[in-house]
Amino acid sequence: MADEKDDQTTANQDHLQSKIPTSKVQRATEFMKTGVKIGGNYIKHYAKKTLNPDLNRSSLDEDNAKDIYDSLSQLKGSALKVAQMMSMDKSMLPKAYTDKFSMAQYTAKPLSYPLIVNTFKKYFAKSPTEVFDTFSKEAVNAASIGQVHRATKGNQTFAVKVQYPGVAESVSADLKMVRPFAVQLLNLSNKDIDLYMSEVEQMLLSETDYENELRQSKEISTACQHIPNLKFANYYPEWSSKKVLTMDWIEGQHLAEFLQTNPSQELRNQIGQALWDFYDYQMHELLCVHADPHPGNFLMQADGKLAILDFGCVKKIPKDYYYHHFQVIDPELFANDEKLSKVFLALLFIYPDDTAEDKTYFFNLFRSMLEVTMQPFRNDVFDFGNDDYFKQLYSFGEELTKSERMRKSKRPRGSKDSLYLNRTYFGLYTMLNDLKAQVNTNTTWRKKYEESRR
Repeated sequence: MADEKDDQTTANQDHLQSKIPTSKVQRATEFMKTGVKIGGNYIKHYAKKTLNPDLNRSSLDEDNAKDIYDSLSQLKGSALKVAQMMSMDKSMLPKAYTDKFSMAQYTAKPLSYPLIVNTFKKYFAKSPTEVFDTFSKEAVNAASIGQVHRATKGNQTFAVKVQYPGVAESVSADLKMVRPFAVQLLNLSNKDIDLYMSEVEQMLLSETDYENELRQSKEISTACQHIPNLKFANYYPEWSSKKVLTMDWIEGQHLAEFLQTNPSQELRNQIGQALWDFYDYQMHELLCVHADPHPGNFLMQADGKLAILDFGCVKKIPKDYYYHHFQVIDPELFANDEKLSKVFLALLFIYPDDTAEDKTYFFNLFRSMLEVTMQPFRNDVFDFGNDDYFKQLYSFGEELTKSERMRKSKRPRGSKDSLYLNRTYFGLYTMLNDLKAQVNTNTTWRKKYEESRR
C-alpha cells in the first residue's frame, strides 16, 4: 500500500521539477542555451537604445538575471549555489542579480515527489512513508543542494533534507561551466578565479556529504549550547545517509517574515546579539565556522530565540592563518606601518617582490578596506542599523571589484582561506543590518585578544 501511495502524483505538478540534467552534455547544453538567450537580450537592448539613447542597463540586467537564474535553478547543485553566494554580496552585482539570485537561498523550484522516493529506496530500501508515519509530498523548502520535507513518526515532527540527484558528481564540471559567468559578472581575473574556485569546489564537495554534515551539526551545536538565545535541532543518524538528513522540525520565521511583524528594537537586539555571539565564539574558540550565513539558514522565534540550520558549509580555520587574519582587529597595529606591512605580507595582500609602486598601492588599499570592515570591533556596542556605514562598506566593495590594478595584478591578493571567512563576515554584517540590531561586539574575540597580549 505504501508503494502505491508513493507512486501517485498530485494533480497539479506544473510548479515542480520532474528531472534534473545530470550528464555533462545535458548540463553543458543548458548553459549554452542560457548563453544564447543572454546574447539575444543584448541585441534587444541595443536595438531599443538606438531608439532611446537614454535607456539604462536595468532592463538588460533584469532579463539576464532571470535567464541565468532560471537555467541555474533547473541545474540545481553547485551552479545554483554559486548564484546564492553571489547574491549575498550587494557590492558585487547589480540589484537585479542579487534580488533574483537570493531566491536560491530557500525558494528554488522543488523536485517532484517520485524523485524523492527514488532517493529513499536507494539509501533505505524503503519509501518515505515506510520510514515515517507521514511525509509531505511537496517540499516545504528548496535551496541549491537539496530540499526539505516535513515528516512525523509517533508524536515527533521532523525536517527531512533530501539532496538533489547528481549534485556531488557534477560539482567540478559545473564550476568550469559557471566560470565565464563569474568572470564577467564579478570582473575577476583568471588567476583569482583559479585560486578561489578550488576553495569553492572543496567546500561544495563537503556540503554534498550529509553524513559529514550530521557530524558537524552535532559537534558545533553541542559546543555552542551555552550561548544564550540559540536553538539547535537534534539529528537522527538512523534516518540519515549521505543524501538524506533527518533532524527535529523547528518552528520559526525567516528573516523577511520576521521583519514584517515589526518586532521591537529589544527583540531585534536580542536576536542580533545571539547571532553575533554564535559566530564570534566559533571563530575564536572552535577555529571553525558555519560559513553560510544567509537568511535561509536561520529561523527567528517570537520569544527572541534564534534557530540555526544547515551545517553543511563549515570552514575550518588554519591556526597560522587565524593568527594573522585577526591581528588586524588590534587598532594599535594601524599606528605602525612596518608591523602592518608584515601582517599584509602574511595575508598575501602584498608580496616581497612587488614593485615599490604596487606595495604602496595595495598597502593603502587594504589598509583603507580594513579601517572600514573593522569598525564594529572598535566600539563596545555597534549599531548595525547605521545605513551610512553600510553605504560606505558597499561603496568600498564596489571600488575594490572595479580596481584595474587589482584585476591586472599577476597574483591574487589575499589567501584562499580568506574567501569563506570574508563571505561569513559579510553575510553576518548584512543580516545584522537587516535586523537593525545594536550589538555588544566585545565578546569572545576581546578575551582572546587580551590573552594574546599577556
